[in-house]
Amino acid sequence: MSPDLSHVDTWLFDLDNTLYPEESGFMREVEGRMTGFVEKVTGLPRDEAYALQKKYLAEHGLTLKGLMLHHGVDPADFHALFHDLSLEVLAHDAELLAALSKLPGRRLIFTNADDVHAERVLKHLGLRDLFDEVFHIASFGFAPKPDPLGFQRMIDAHGLDPAATSFFEDSEKNLKPAADLGMTTVLVGPRAAASTAPFVHHRTARLTPFLAGARLKESN
Repeated sequence: MSPDLSHVDTWLFDLDNTLYPEESGFMREVEGRMTGFVEKVTGLPRDEAYALQKKYLAEHGLTLKGLMLHHGVDPADFHALFHDLSLEVLAHDAELLAALSKLPGRRLIFTNADDVHAERVLKHLGLRDLFDEVFHIASFGFAPKPDPLGFQRMIDAHGLDPAATSFFEDSEKNLKPAADLGMTTVLVGPRAAASTAPFVHHRTARLTPFLAGARLKESN
């Protein structure tokens, strides 16, 4: 059955592992560099640095937030780690571009990454012109998803009506505050089918066929 998204006029998308498939392996390189940074900052062996990295992610929604709070890390220094990453593993998807271009209303990016990373990835994928705005980690005052404060700041900044907004994410936990606010939530990626969370309204392994098959609001 086609998902009914005919009430939606604002399309909110996570970036990494949502607008491109997790299987690309791109985020493994990001994670590896992050672990190296935690090693350098803390002096811990790599396995302990990795464990701390995951602890901060679980506690704060973002490794960077833990590094800021407990180690005084400058966000600019952290984000600079990723600005020269090769994007070659991220392929253009003409079908995704077509599906996104048919969505009626506004399209926004909501990412825990910084603006430079988001712009690089979107431009490489050929998707930048399809989005009205990129709401990145600095935009919402380093209150990362799933912090409800970050969601509220995003809603206030863009005047969103949650009831007419659909949010697409590869991280299940990041969908809960969106659902609590009244958004329609879509879990994307290889673990979506196994999700039983009541706050996940739709599940899809791949974004493109889901969007292409959805029932949309008719244009006037």
